[in-house]
Amino acid sequence: MINNHYIRVIIPAFNEEASIGKVISDIPSFVDETIVVSNRSTDKTEEVAAKNKATVLSEPRRGYGYACLKGLDYLSSNSIKTDIVVFLDGDYSDYPQEMLSILNPILHDQYDFVIGARASKFREKGAMTFPQIFGNWLATHLMRLIWNASFTDLGPFRAITYKALLKLEMEDKTYGWTVEMQVKALIYNLNIAELTIKSNKRIGKSKISGTIKGTFLASFYILKTLLILFLKHPRRINS
Repeated sequence: MINNHYIRVIIPAFNEEASIGKVISDIPSFVDETIVVSNRSTDKTEEVAAKNKATVLSEPRRGYGYACLKGLDYLSSNSIKTDIVVFLDGDYSDYPQEMLSILNPILHDQYDFVIGARASKFREKGAMTFPQIFGNWLATHLMRLIWNASFTDLGPFRAITYKALLKLEMEDKTYGWTVEMQVKALIYNLNIAELTIKSNKRIGKSKISGTIKGTFLASFYILKTLLILFLKHPRRINS
C-alpha cells in the first residue's frame, strides 16, 4: 500500500516459466497483491508464480483479454477493496521497477489512467519487432484521426484506478484489450497520461509477434476492435 491506496498487479501469462519469477521478484514491495493469470500454460508458469508468492489464477480460454477479465473477476469478488490496478506482461519486456513512475500521476496528480510508452531511444535492441512497431503506429494514428488521441503506443505496462476501470466496462477477450482500454478512456474523458519507459528484449519467443499467425491475428483483432468502437462511439462523450 502507498498513500493509503491498495494496489494490485495483474499479469496475464502464457508459458512464461523462464521469466515470470523475475517479473514478480522485481515488483516493488508497496504492491499489495500480484495476480498471475495463467492462460492455458502448459509449462511451469503457475508453479513458479506460486513459489514467488503470487496469487495464481487459471483461465482455460485462450486470449489476452480473457486472462485480464479473469483477473478483474477476482478483484470484484475480493473482500479487500482495490484502489489501483496495474497491468504488466509476464515476459520481462518491461521494467517492473518503474512501477512507481507509472503510478505517480495517479497518486499525486489526480490522473485516472497512465500508459507506459516504449520509446525507441529507451528500447533494448530487439525489444519490439517490426510488426509490433508498425501495428502500434497504425493503431495510434487511427485513434488520433478518429478521437483526436495523442497516444504513441499500446504498451501493456499501465495503471488505472479501479473506479475508472469499472466505468470502461471492458469486454474484449483477445489482443484488442489494450486498444479497447485506451479508446474507451478517450470516449469517457478519463484524465490520461502517457509516460516514456524503458523496455527489454523479452525472455523467450513471443507467441504473438514471433509468428506469422500470431502477428496476423493480433493485427486483425486490434483493427476489429477499433472498428467496433468507432461504430459505437464515433466521438467522445460530452466533447
